[in-house]
Amino acid sequence: MSHTIHHQEQDAKGAFYIAHDGQRLAEMTYSRTNATMIIVDHTEVDPSLSGQGVGRALLGALVEWARTTGTKVVPLCPFAKAQFGKDASIRDVLA
Repeated sequence: MSHTIHHQEQDAKGAFYIAHDGQRLAEMTYSRTNATMIIVDHTEVDPSLSGQGVGRALLGALVEWARTTGTKVVPLCPFAKAQFGKDASIRDVLA
């Protein structure tokens, strides 16, 4: 099943998320520390999407966005931190 990942940023908070019928079913949130750095602070996936690689897809969207915008990432969220630890190919965006 394919899911559309949306990105929203307002003030110093942002999120990559998947929504259905107006409800967020999965999201990866971040806080902006300055114009070129964010802290990934939380990842949550609804149990209905469990096992579909949704968390990793959210991280993939965030990494692509970070590369495009020149944003550096500090992964405080345990999920994001673990993924960066497992996959050297995305570490170029780490602060």
